[in-house]
Amino acid sequence: MTFDLLSIYQDLHAHPELGFQETRTAGVIAERLAELPGVEVTTGVGGTGVVAVLANGEGPTIWLRADMDGLPVQERTGLPYASEHTGEDESGATVPTMHACGHDIHVTWLLGTLERLVATTGEWHGTVVGVFQPAEEVISGARAMIDDGLVERFPKPDVVLGQHSAPAPVGVVAVGSGPVMASSDRLTVTFNGRGAHGSAPQASLDPIVTAASAVVRLQTIVSREVGPSDAGVVTVGSFHAGTRPNIIPDQALIEISTRARNEETRAGIIASIERIVRAESDAGGLPEPTIERAPGADVLVNDPEQAAKVREAVRQVVPGTIDLESGLAMASEDVGQLATAAGVPIVYWFTGITDPELFRTGQEIPSNHSPFYAPQAETSIPVGVDAAVAAARAYLA
Repeated sequence: MTFDLLSIYQDLHAHPELGFQETRTAGVIAERLAELPGVEVTTGVGGTGVVAVLANGEGPTIWLRADMDGLPVQERTGLPYASEHTGEDESGATVPTMHACGHDIHVTWLLGTLERLVATTGEWHGTVVGVFQPAEEVISGARAMIDDGLVERFPKPDVVLGQHSAPAPVGVVAVGSGPVMASSDRLTVTFNGRGAHGSAPQASLDPIVTAASAVVRLQTIVSREVGPSDAGVVTVGSFHAGTRPNIIPDQALIEISTRARNEETRAGIIASIERIVRAESDAGGLPEPTIERAPGADVLVNDPEQAAKVREAVRQVVPGTIDLESGLAMASEDVGQLATAAGVPIVYWFTGITDPELFRTGQEIPSNHSPFYAPQAETSIPVGVDAAVAAARAYLA
């Protein structure tokens, strides 16, 4: 049999599910995998994760990983298969969902790769483990699968491989060496004040003024504490306080995301955030703020030797394969946790999914997480499958 990968992709695109809610997505994956002879399928790993094992004699073991979850974004692509799906966010609110980061095509690529490897078992030897991971967008899914025994329950890899869709022209595959994606952390800071009537601010310890001052001061971390030759990001993405204009609330809450290109800078940024929010609270006469830090993603570092091996293998089938000379992207991923847990190298690359004509005509190119993000699926699905098969066969041959 032959998968209709375009139809699979369009179905997944139309039904995006948020992290740890990917029950329908996991069901589609498991159903397709069940059609492949010799593939052992395990569902429910780390909640909604799916693991497929294809053992084909003695040889290396590789893990191929694809993430599954969508984002709380209202799709605006206008595609006939655009998402009208909704999900429940962390607060319990119903939100629109969209595959605005290409996880639908990641799943499609991996299904197509496993199908191709099953069809060519006479040409290679070893074991392939397909890891369909939930909840990448909230940097939780890899850890959940690891905690559920991913390394212990399934064949241990010699290398972890994966690819991510990128707003680059179809036919371009970029494989970098060393750091290729930044660390990521999320902090929630609650400024604890004292509420009062808006007409009597002297009776309050105003958390809004303190939080607003902290938001401004936090921007000096990168501009004044991170060296110009380094890179870091501090973003305050949400600010919640109060219910009415004439009531000073007793709390204000901000949510902060950070990125860094190395672990030293990462630690410095976190320490500076904690120093600033405590100092601003003290300056406003407020008690100690509450600081909560969610588990984050480490800097994703491609093993240089293995990256060169994958790059040359992929270039044989995708001539547009390049060395990612620009190095690290400030976006983040938790796939590196799989390699760390297994104690093996990782190679993670970026595959273009955008119509090359858009670049030639100077049109705006939607980025990942945009409501207009729409891979040119007909042409980019075969490229992604070719790239992943070539990378796998670099080890299995």
